[in-house]
Amino acid sequence: MTAARAPAVEGGEPARGPVRPGGLLDVLGVASVVLDSEGRIVLWSPQAEELFGYRADEALGQYAARLMVHERHVHLVGKLFADVMRTGQSWAGGFPIRLKDGSTRVVEFRNMRLLDDHGDVYALGLAADQSTVRRLEQDVALSERMVAQSPIGLAVLDTELRFVSVNPALEKINGRPAEDHVGRTMREVAPGLDSDALEAAALRVLGTGEPLVDWSIVGRTPADPDEDHAWSLSLYRLEDAMGNVLGVAGSMVDVTEQYRAGIEAETARRRLAVIADASARIGTTLELDRTAWELADVAVPKLADVAAVDLLDAVVEGRRSTLGPAEPAVLRALAVRAEQGADAVRAADPPGGVTRYAPDRLITECVRTGQAVLVARVEEEDLPRIARSPETAVLLGQVGVHSYLAVPLIARGEVLGALDLKRTGNPAPFDEDDLLLARELAARAAVQIDNARWYQNARNTALTLQRSLLPSDPPVTTGLEVASRYQPAGATSEVGGDWFDVIPLADGRTALVVGDVMGSGISAAATMGRLRTATTTLAALELDPALLLEHLDKTTSGLDHSIATCVYAVHDPHLRQCRIANAGHLPPARVRPGRPPELLDLPTGVPLGVGGVGFTTVTVDFEPGDELVFYTDGLVETRSHSLDERLDFLLSLLDDPARPLEETCDLLLETLHHPDNHDDVALLIARAQELP
Repeated sequence: MTAARAPAVEGGEPARGPVRPGGLLDVLGVASVVLDSEGRIVLWSPQAEELFGYRADEALGQYAARLMVHERHVHLVGKLFADVMRTGQSWAGGFPIRLKDGSTRVVEFRNMRLLDDHGDVYALGLAADQSTVRRLEQDVALSERMVAQSPIGLAVLDTELRFVSVNPALEKINGRPAEDHVGRTMREVAPGLDSDALEAAALRVLGTGEPLVDWSIVGRTPADPDEDHAWSLSLYRLEDAMGNVLGVAGSMVDVTEQYRAGIEAETARRRLAVIADASARIGTTLELDRTAWELADVAVPKLADVAAVDLLDAVVEGRRSTLGPAEPAVLRALAVRAEQGADAVRAADPPGGVTRYAPDRLITECVRTGQAVLVARVEEEDLPRIARSPETAVLLGQVGVHSYLAVPLIARGEVLGALDLKRTGNPAPFDEDDLLLARELAARAAVQIDNARWYQNARNTALTLQRSLLPSDPPVTTGLEVASRYQPAGATSEVGGDWFDVIPLADGRTALVVGDVMGSGISAAATMGRLRTATTTLAALELDPALLLEHLDKTTSGLDHSIATCVYAVHDPHLRQCRIANAGHLPPARVRPGRPPELLDLPTGVPLGVGGVGFTTVTVDFEPGDELVFYTDGLVETRSHSLDERLDFLLSLLDDPARPLEETCDLLLETLHHPDNHDDVALLIARAQELP
């Protein structure tokens, strides 16, 4: 390791002043002995007493050779002493010395000639136990070799946190030779690291003596200024044998591979978490717009700051769409989610709107090729290819779009649209990991979106069929005021087979019908249409309600095992009565002025299509001002309440016989029809009127 320079002050002079003693000489226990020209001991240090065992009063004035050297070595020692005194050349080496207790110890000597101001000659002997010297030499050699050859970066800093020495490994880490370290601070050597935190940590270790072990730091050094690296740093306070603080020793282990592996593992964990979240949150319904919003909500802010879900307009309409190289993409925006707010939303297409993107736009390229488009770092010239217009390109620049990613939504081999992602607040550009995550999200969401699209198309078809089979407006009949409603099932269920009808008969009479085909979808709607047609035909025959239901039961039995419930009533304004028969349907409610609403007590009967069971006609009074409320089970049934509770609730809402029928219809639907009741509703209300 490179040695430290002596600290200096202005003018280049060494710093002066009292300095606390070091402890190395104390560890060695160096003894000092001065001999006169005759070889007598004239000075004897306390360390000499400890080393040789003789007190000063026992040693002073004695011939050193006779006192401390074995007889067989006296001649040799005398010759060495004479050579030093005669030539002035120092002598060093190990020599066996006889101690006071008679034992022998090998002592390391350094002998040199001294001259005083009178010209008298003396000999100075410095001595230390040879085993202690050898141990220290081995320790130093071991330390030097380990430091020099260690793959760990090692450094020593003084109390002012300036480099004193560094090993080759740290030279390589910092990208600077040792001489560029010595005398400089960490801030000066490696400005790409967090110098404030490093110096604060070193000062804390210097002040408290508590080591800092395996502290992770991330940054860049001149060795690799373009890439982040990670190191495990440990700091220890250095003290000598006397407890004097010498500075701080530090070790740096490059853990970049582990750091990057950790980042990759965290990225993978985050990706799995987002995918798991997406699996739980996307596709909770079969509603197309809601599914698109769910995808956008998952993408922001975990993947992007702005996310838009756009489908090809032809795809939304149920047609396949293929784009040629020069064709624009006509996209319908389904959802936009932005982390930053209004400006970012204004730069995107408004949900529900249809926008034509030119052939050179990136999103057009994405849906045309079925390949993702990634612009990691968006430059100003890229914005016009991202935006739908020059105005929105300016908005994108203002909100700070700096990275862009478009991923196609592909399901069953067909490109449906694209997931459009932008980053504004998140400073990191989109990378390959983000692209992988976006593709996974898009793949999962595309299947759900496609399911919702096909369901919506099928439902629209069934709903169109069903509405075409229901009366658009009830006909004007004698002695009756009529209002009706049809509420399709929620988006999570298919169209049902509920229906109602108002059929004018001879002599001012009117047939009122409400029914419910069990099942859902186009088949239920088609069965409903056939039963409605059959009912209209049978009603023209002026049949008794019970007999009409018997004929209708036979018709239903021939319709592919169909089952339906139905209530059929004939109002006679002249008799002020209604004749009613029921085939397994919920009973109508009667509302009469001055009396509480009631459910008509009718024989329930069996559903149509069961066969073999007769029906019963019941005659009830129906005076002017009275109301009959016909409905299907979708109005009153819920999962959380009993049917009796719901029917009581229905009656409680029919508390005002004078309320307009249209208002009553709206009130019943808004109050009774639960969002979680995925069934359609048919509602028919008739109020008797005075004949003119």
